[in-house]
Formats: sequence, structure tokens, C-alpha cells
Amino acid sequence: MNPREATTGDQARFEALLSAHERILFKVVGGFAWNADDQHDLAQEIRYQLWRSFRSYDAKRTFSTWMYQVALNTAISWSRQAKLRRQRLTPMEDLAEIPTATPEETESHALFALIDSLDELSRAILMLSIDGQSHAEIGEILGLSPGNVATKISRLKARLRLEATETQP
Repeated sequence: MNPREATTGDQARFEALLSAHERILFKVVGGFAWNADDQHDLAQEIRYQLWRSFRSYDAKRTFSTWMYQVALNTAISWSRQAKLRRQRLTPMEDLAEIPTATPEETESHALFALIDSLDELSRAILMLSIDGQSHAEIGEILGLSPGNVATKISRLKARLRLEATETQP
């Protein structure tokens, strides 16, 4: 939507919906960007793409489903365009060796390393699954069949279990 073509009502409605569902933005950004600058850039890009696409939003669909779809597609494209953005400022191996890290922090770092090793689609499926989205909702957001989503989730869980057990001492 061209800002000059937008009405005050469109902008107010968009801002209200975005504000009501801003946790989706934070989840997607947190799943695809690791440092503050990249998170800020990705959040801005997602907001821009949401605004550009708002004219095509069909109010018959839930806003959260549409928002996830636009946000994840934007994040996946952003991630693919600049793989270096996904690199952490401090390698996970260095963080795991910090002597002051609590066991919970060490487990958290290992979990982030596992998530970081996933391809963009798997990361999106994991995020949506953790958020409590059904297979049908995930499929609608990502353009997959519910059966395909179920299979991917099952394989993803098995992979993460295997990798988690391999990284434990």
C-alpha cells in the first residue's frame, strides 16, 4: 500500500492490529536475527512488508495467521539474502565454556545452537509449533498441507532429540 493512497482509517486499523499482535513480530525476529542491529533491521523490514501488503489482507482470515505468513516469508528472504546476519557475535562454543554460566544457561546456549543449525523452513515450523499453532494453521501460513507439517514436525523433533543427546556430556 502506497502511504499516499492510505487513508487515516487504514493506518489506524493497521497500527491497532500490529500493536495487538506485536508478539508475533518479536517471535519471528528473535528466531531469525541474533544481534540487536539485525533484530532492529529485520523488525523494520517486516513492518514495512506488512504495511505494503496490508491492502491485500482479507479480513475473513485471522490477522495473526496473515501476519505470521508475511513476517515469516520476509524473515526467510532476509535470512537467505544475508547468511552472515545469522552469525552470532560470540560463537556458541565460546559461550558454553564460560565458567560462570549456570547449567540452565549452558542448556539454553545449546538449544540456541541447535535452533541456529536449522534451515529457515524448519525454524519457522518449530517457532509456530512452539507457539501452539495447529498443523492446519502452520500449513496455511507456510503453504504446506497439514500432513506435510505433521511429518516435518515429527522429523524435526527426532532430529533435535538426537542432536541434543549427542551434545550432552
